[in-house]
Amino acid sequence: MTKRATWKPHTKHGRLTKQSDLPDSVFAFPKERKEPLTDASHVRNAVARFDQVEGVSDEERDLAFSNIKKAAKHYGIELTEKSWRELGKPGGHG
Repeated sequence: MTKRATWKPHTKHGRLTKQSDLPDSVFAFPKERKEPLTDASHVRNAVARFDQVEGVSDEERDLAFSNIKKAAKHYGIELTEKSWRELGKPGGHG
């Protein structure tokens, strides 16, 4: 079952934010505060590193994938994956 996304866009005008300043709602994994989704490049990084995140349950991965999908749509990134199980799979960088 797909979890409802908790992600919300977050920007602080005028200065770069440190990770410690960010609300939980900008992270793919909000409980662990892992993989901030603050711009398009961070969303792509979260997709690329998804399978490297350790110590999280399948339920947390479901939520993180929902958050990544929501952030990707916000930043105009097209995701072809339909499930988090498709993320981070070796596809030519073997």
